[in-house]
Amino acid sequence: MHHPVAIIGAGLGGLTLARVLRVHGVEAAVFDLDASPAARTQGGMLDIHADSGQEALRAAGLHEEFRALILPGGQATRVLDKDAVARFEAADDGAGERPEVDRGALRDLLLGSLPGGTVRWGAKVTGARALGDGRHEVTLEDGSAFTTDLLVGADGAWSRIRPLLSDARPAYTGVSFVETDLLKADERHPVSAGVVGGGFLLALGAGKGFLAHHEPDGSLHVYTALRVAEDWAEGVDFNDVEAATGYVLEHFADWDESLRALVADADGPLVPRLIHALPVGHRWGRVPGVTLLGDAAHLMSPFAGEGANLAMLDGAELGLSLAALPGECEAALAAYEEKLFPRSAAAAAASAQSSVALFAEDAPQAVVDLFTARP
Repeated sequence: MHHPVAIIGAGLGGLTLARVLRVHGVEAAVFDLDASPAARTQGGMLDIHADSGQEALRAAGLHEEFRALILPGGQATRVLDKDAVARFEAADDGAGERPEVDRGALRDLLLGSLPGGTVRWGAKVTGARALGDGRHEVTLEDGSAFTTDLLVGADGAWSRIRPLLSDARPAYTGVSFVETDLLKADERHPVSAGVVGGGFLLALGAGKGFLAHHEPDGSLHVYTALRVAEDWAEGVDFNDVEAATGYVLEHFADWDESLRALVADADGPLVPRLIHALPVGHRWGRVPGVTLLGDAAHLMSPFAGEGANLAMLDGAELGLSLAALPGECEAALAAYEEKLFPRSAAAAAASAQSSVALFAEDAPQAVVDLFTARP
């Protein structure tokens, strides 16, 4: 089978590209390893930036629909120290440029804007090879294969398409997350709900902290962050919730109980996630017929809030570049990458710097200074 345009990965970036291409009359096939759109949860809240994610949604013709997804009050921010003392607080006055939306709802918006069958679910890519003249063959886990004139790797951190362009691999950043949820917290965990507030909480100390969002359904989505060795969790069975909870809380022995409760009272499993990143300034030479976007191109730590926004902007700009230069695929890819590389390098550098500041010895002082310095 042959597809003129094949996008590997049905995340926010890949779907934005497919949607922008469709707006301009170009059909694309999207391949994703998940068995269905509901195969796994999509994570917590995202702040969608006016100059990146929202611009992408405008290019996709979906900005008005996006506005209906915004969580009222979601931009409220609290910064606490380890004793739960508020060091900075800001209400959501509705005038901010980074409104909060649920990642899953945003993905559903993009999926719903595409014709049925655009995404091939359960299509796990196992490899890709160049055939010459910019064409590629992609093989799938079920043994089937297809060819394409334009191959786009939107398949995340461990991209199967990246090796066609680059030898770079993500490296551990020194920070790990443990992801937890407190369900229906407004009713079941009112103290924790009050600590987090109506939007985003940063509770920080030296080498560790809690990052939490209030979800539209009243639940809390919590990331416990630890600056630890890469193998820190290898001796812990995270299927044993009690043991895992105790192990994580050992790192917060002298923290206020209201913050420890964000882990101690969690509903369901504790999910460890090691944070990886590609080298800052990752780039590649022009290879005919293939390119990357999102985490496949510039995986970075999440501490500047840029990952999803950049993935969507990448998808939109690639789609617009291809639409502006019909029949000139290589010129369109070169124009796209010329803007991609400096933009992603700057964001990756900012993310790396934020990772240091968030968990510095005097945390949360650097974060407080950042927020109070804003006009």
